[in-house]
Amino acid sequence: MKVAILAGGFGTRLSEETMVRPKPMAEIGGRPILWHIMKIYSHYGFSDFVILGGYRIDFIRDYFMRYRYSRSDFTIDLGTGDVRWLEAQTDNWRVTVLDTGLESLTGGRILRARRYLEDSTFCLTYGDGVSDVNIADLLAFHRSRAAWCTLTAVVQPGRFGALELTDNAMSVSGFGEKRAGDGGLINGGFFVCEPQVLDLIDDDLTTWEAEPMSRLIERGKLSSFVHDRYWQNMDTLRDKQVLEATWATGAAPWKVWSD
Repeated sequence: MKVAILAGGFGTRLSEETMVRPKPMAEIGGRPILWHIMKIYSHYGFSDFVILGGYRIDFIRDYFMRYRYSRSDFTIDLGTGDVRWLEAQTDNWRVTVLDTGLESLTGGRILRARRYLEDSTFCLTYGDGVSDVNIADLLAFHRSRAAWCTLTAVVQPGRFGALELTDNAMSVSGFGEKRAGDGGLINGGFFVCEPQVLDLIDDDLTTWEAEPMSRLIERGKLSSFVHDRYWQNMDTLRDKQVLEATWATGAAPWKVWSD
């Protein structure tokens, strides 16, 4: 199953980092937050990634082109160019890096990846948030709901729009404004999608969280997987500092993988 990761926005709230690189390449513990997200998915057996890039995509391309040799011992024959890997410290991932446009919005980026999603169920998430959500349980829940899309509903104080949930908090009936600290659930990403959702996206200027979500709600095809444990995004410099401090403890909740 493919895992699509939105990684093309400008990240203006984190301008301290994004003046020089895309937000998903901002580092936590010396590794891009994008890497942390991919490690979460690969822990559950999902290792085929589609990176939906745009702004400063060259950083993402260079990172994955250099991924193996920047972490491995090797012998190179400078005359022939032959390389023998002595001890490769790498991950068994398949990574597709797509330029989905500089000005495309989130829905447009997903639509541009259509041909690479192979007309089958796929995972989707944002390139700036980590969680200890169990992806296997999320997928099983999605399949039990006969939904076209399942989002992960999480608790986060302030700044975000709250979800209006029905059916014991398993279906989404709408979106609303959230008051800081009110305990409401928000869209935390970590989606599971059926290919039908792609037909609900109009063009490059479609915001995934707007028209497609509304159309899913109208059809009764948007469900929510409530995750009441750890979730943290990296929207501002303060968020980055929180993530760095959490990683430095050696017990980051989102680190579900083994070294």
